[in-house]
Amino acid sequence: MSERFDVVTVGRVSVDLYAQEVGASFADPQTFTKSVGGSPTNVAVAAARYGHSSVVLTGVGDDALGEYVCTRLRHWGVTTDYIARVPGVLTPVVLAALDPPEEPTIVFYRGEAAPDTRIERTAERDAIVRDARVFWMSQGALAQGETARSSHAWLEQRARAPFTILDLDYRPTMWPDVETARAAAQRAIACSSVVVGNRDECTMALEVSDPDAAADALLTAGVTLAIVKMGGGGVLLATGTERVRVAPVPILVLCGLGAGDAFGGALAHGLLAGSDLQEIGEFANAAGAYVATKLTCADAMPTADQVSALRTEGRTQ
Repeated sequence: MSERFDVVTVGRVSVDLYAQEVGASFADPQTFTKSVGGSPTNVAVAAARYGHSSVVLTGVGDDALGEYVCTRLRHWGVTTDYIARVPGVLTPVVLAALDPPEEPTIVFYRGEAAPDTRIERTAERDAIVRDARVFWMSQGALAQGETARSSHAWLEQRARAPFTILDLDYRPTMWPDVETARAAAQRAIACSSVVVGNRDECTMALEVSDPDAAADALLTAGVTLAIVKMGGGGVLLATGTERVRVAPVPILVLCGLGAGDAFGGALAHGLLAGSDLQEIGEFANAAGAYVATKLTCADAMPTADQVSALRTEGRTQ
């Protein structure tokens, strides 16, 4: 019998190099700091920071950077037993420049078929996905290769079981065109119980940017919880019977990367804890705000005490 994990995520992983000079472009002199990245990987780290058993189904190259990724993930409490070590390919690298800090410039070095696009179904992986208390699917995992085929099959296997979460993590460079991305998103939405996306991602998936209209479209499609992140406008959480708007936490943004992933890990935590919609939204929003004040992503994922401290600080301002 396979181990049952609290949180199982699927998709991208990388070694991220963050430029430390605020406002500098890649044309300027820069120094970089290294961390682990990739949206679903960050979500697994965030969940582990709250004490949840988590695993990421992904792949790295059989190289020194792949070993670095696995070592760091184990340090954070993420199970790495199901990370494929793919021979003959390199672990992806991502460069980020704080130009501007809110939406850093990103360059992906992934090769023609990155190792995280080669994840095959096995009986053991099928069981892990089936039994996960939270299954987190990143839209990026649906873009290419064997991972895309496995991911669609896993979503269909879950058949909207709670909590099957689709993150509309849309990176245009990973898709041939927006129509292909939209078709994959809609196929995944049909199998998901929770869908999370920002306004641009909702436009990609639903051809709707208004938050309430996007939430309506998701609920009509059969989703039980629709979440639309509105940047400086906060976040909207909607079910068939309740609609909550959470105001943004006042912060000074250092790097906008990773905020959505911190939100995702905190969302999983709130769902597992059985929190009400208002509490889930406020906690997840504060977790995202916390990471936006830090330079890196995975290294910066907060503990529950750190999120609570920021929420208290925000209420006293």
